[in-house]
Amino acid sequence: MPRSPLFPLLQAAGAQFFDDQGYQVPASFGSVKDEHQALKSGVGLMDLSHRSRILVRGEDAPRFLHGMVTNEVKGLEVGQGNYAFLLDVHGHILSDLRIFRLDAESYLLDGEPQRKETVWQALEHHIVADIVELEDQTEPLACLALGGPCAREVLRETIGFDPPHMHPLEHLFVEAVSARLIRAALWGDEGYWVLLPPDQAGALWQKAMQAGASLGIRPAGFKAVEVCRMEAGIPRYGVDMDDKTLPQETGQMHAISFTKGCYIGQEVVERIRSQGHVNRKLVGLLFEGEPKVPAGTGILVGGHPAGTVTSSTHSYRLQRTIALGYLRREYAQAGTAVMVGTDPAEIVELPFPVAWRNYALS
Repeated sequence: MPRSPLFPLLQAAGAQFFDDQGYQVPASFGSVKDEHQALKSGVGLMDLSHRSRILVRGEDAPRFLHGMVTNEVKGLEVGQGNYAFLLDVHGHILSDLRIFRLDAESYLLDGEPQRKETVWQALEHHIVADIVELEDQTEPLACLALGGPCAREVLRETIGFDPPHMHPLEHLFVEAVSARLIRAALWGDEGYWVLLPPDQAGALWQKAMQAGASLGIRPAGFKAVEVCRMEAGIPRYGVDMDDKTLPQETGQMHAISFTKGCYIGQEVVERIRSQGHVNRKLVGLLFEGEPKVPAGTGILVGGHPAGTVTSSTHSYRLQRTIALGYLRREYAQAGTAVMVGTDPAEIVELPFPVAWRNYALS
């Protein structure tokens, strides 16, 4: 079973692992609540080495990749990035991707680990006479992530380099540490990713822990990241979207360009735009208490089936259960009262209106 190059350090830090598609990923380091607090009010350190990374390069790479995904590719400057969907011919989402332009002819694609083979096959299938090659960069690169309002300060102390202001998904290569810095977080833009050779990852992890000691840095696992993601109202592939989901249903309109020209699945996306709506939408559900709400639980409006929950969690900042799910568009307005199983809930705008409270003292 493949393991992160950081596995011994993660284990020593008290990581509790789970199996994610054959890869051992830290679920938590003992206290999901404390890890969540670090990510929202201080700084958390994460290992994202298990995520899929595919290099697309070649003379025709800009044109080729531009015709494969929903967002702008050719127009990206070196050092810029985009969030996009890879669709099938019916307009359904095969994967979501973060696309980084490395140079004039090279792009790095980041995605969910379980979608690597699907993305690879979809790209390879459409390489006909194109001068394009694919290279798996998952194992050749480790990925550490700093998340939270103090992430930039810890990053500066860790690598001895003061990064310039970077917009989300912008990136640069720092020769001094042989690492690529990316402004990114799985729940928004409060963070940085560091891509570097695996044999250097352990030393960087230790430096970050030392640099962030005065700021209360904590290793953070998958469970805390998931709480942050759901509070931000961001769907995750394999949980809140799959190969039966249409792009507009997710509400992630920043992943779609309506001016870029042709790409696979574009006809369906354009048809939906011309109709003006989809039949269901991703919504946030806010509960009064803290019920357990399994994925797949039905959503009822006026006693009639109207949707399904896709993911749920306890929000430490709201002290309530929150959930994401799909609801028929006629009911998908904020303030709509629904029943989820036997529990009442209210539809809210995403991201969740999470007001600050010092939950460490609650």
